[in-house]
Amino acid sequence: MFLYSIGTVNPTIIPPADPPREPPPGDAPPRVRKIIHCDCDCFYASVEMRDDPSLRNRPLAVGGRPDQRGVIATCNYEARRYGVHSAMSSALAMRKCPDLLILPSAMDKYRAASRQIMAIYRDYTHDVEPLSLDEAYLDVSGSELCQGSATLIAREIRQRVYDTVGVTVSAGVAPNKFIAKIASDWNKPDGLFVVRPHEVDAFVAALPVRKLHGVGKVTAARLERLGIQTCAQLRDWSLIDLHRDFGAFGRRLYQLARGIDERPVQADQERKSVSVETTYVTDLTTLEQCADEIRRLVVQLDARIARAGAARAIRKLYVKIRFADFQRTTVECVADATNARTAVTLLAKGLQRRAQAVRLLGVGVRIDEDTAERHGQFSLFDDEVDRADDAGNATNATNAANAANAANAANAANATNATNDANDANDANDANDETPAP
Repeated sequence: MFLYSIGTVNPTIIPPADPPREPPPGDAPPRVRKIIHCDCDCFYASVEMRDDPSLRNRPLAVGGRPDQRGVIATCNYEARRYGVHSAMSSALAMRKCPDLLILPSAMDKYRAASRQIMAIYRDYTHDVEPLSLDEAYLDVSGSELCQGSATLIAREIRQRVYDTVGVTVSAGVAPNKFIAKIASDWNKPDGLFVVRPHEVDAFVAALPVRKLHGVGKVTAARLERLGIQTCAQLRDWSLIDLHRDFGAFGRRLYQLARGIDERPVQADQERKSVSVETTYVTDLTTLEQCADEIRRLVVQLDARIARAGAARAIRKLYVKIRFADFQRTTVECVADATNARTAVTLLAKGLQRRAQAVRLLGVGVRIDEDTAERHGQFSLFDDEVDRADDAGNATNATNAANAANAANAANAANATNATNDANDANDANDANDETPAP
C-alpha cells in the first residue's frame, strides 16, 4: 500500500519589487582561494587495467551485458577511439568496436580504491568535498604544504595516487570551484591545468557558454538563438536582461560569465536526496511514452546512487513531472529501494493531475538523514554525461543490466545525466542543468 503525497507548483516567476542592480565595475570576490578539482581518468576501467595489465592496450569497458540491454558505465581511451562512450548501450558499443571487452562492474573494488584516494586528499586539507567515487574538490587555501603552492600540491597528489592506487588523476587548479572543474578537463587524461587569478578573466571570456555549469543542451540552444555562444558575448547582457529572460538562473549566468563562483568547498556534507531528470525536445503525449522514460530514469538513478558510493538508506521514492505549460507536480511514496514499477505507478498518479503533454520527467529518492552515509553532496552544477570523463561513471552497468523494465538499448545509448533535486528553483526557465532527451 502506497502513501501518496501530491503537490502542484506554479513556477511563474514573480518579478522582485526592486529589479536587480548591476554590481559596480570591477567588482570581484573579496579573497583569493586555492581550489583543486581532482578527477580520476576513466576510473572503473583504470582500476580494472591496474589489476590486469594485459587489458591496457585493448579496448575495454565496464558495463552491462549486450544481451541484457546493458549500458556502458565507462571505457578506456582505446575504446573511445572507436566512438564508444559512457551511457551507450552495450550492444551499440559492440557494433562500433567488435573487439571491445566489457567487464561487469565490481563496486566493492572501486569503493576501496576511492577510499584510498580520498585519504590521500585529506593528507593535504580537511576541506575535501567528494562528488563521487572518483571526483572531489579540495580547498588548500590555508595549506602550508608544498610551500603553500596549490600547483605543487596538485602535482604531488597526482603522483601519490598513481604510486599508491595505480590510477591516474587529472587536476585543475583555480580560484574557485567552477573554473577548477573546467580546468581539470583541459589536459585529460593524466593532466594538470592551472588558471591563476590574473588569468581568470581571459580564460572565462573565451569559454563557450555550453561549458558553464548548469547550462545543458536546452539552455545552450536558447542562448544561441539569442546570439550568445561565448562568455564574452554573454557579458554584453545586463543582469536585468538575463534575469528577465532566465529568471533566477540569470544571475548565475551573469556571475559565471565573469568567473565568479563563491560556493565553498563543503566537506562531508550529508546528502538529503538523489535524483535524475530529463527535459525533452519533443513533449511526451502518452502514458506509454512517459512510462518508458521513467524506467530509463530509474536505471540512471540506480547508477547515480552507486556512483556516489552511498549507502542506500532510502525512505521515499518520488516522481516529478513538468507539463508543457510549466506547471509541476511531484508524487512520492514511502519506499526503501528504487523500483521501476512503483515509479510508473507514481507517474500515472501524477499524470492525472493535468491534461497536458509532458516536457520534463524526473525520479528521485529521499535519503534517511539518520542512517545515510556521510559523503559528498551532488553539486547544483553537474555536467552533462557526454562531457569527457564526468560521464565516466554516470551509469552503473550492473544496475542497468539487471533492471527488468529498462528502456530499450537505443534509448539507453542516449541516456544522459541530469540534475539533482536542488535545482527546482529554476524550473520555469529551463535555466538549470537539465539534460534534454535526444
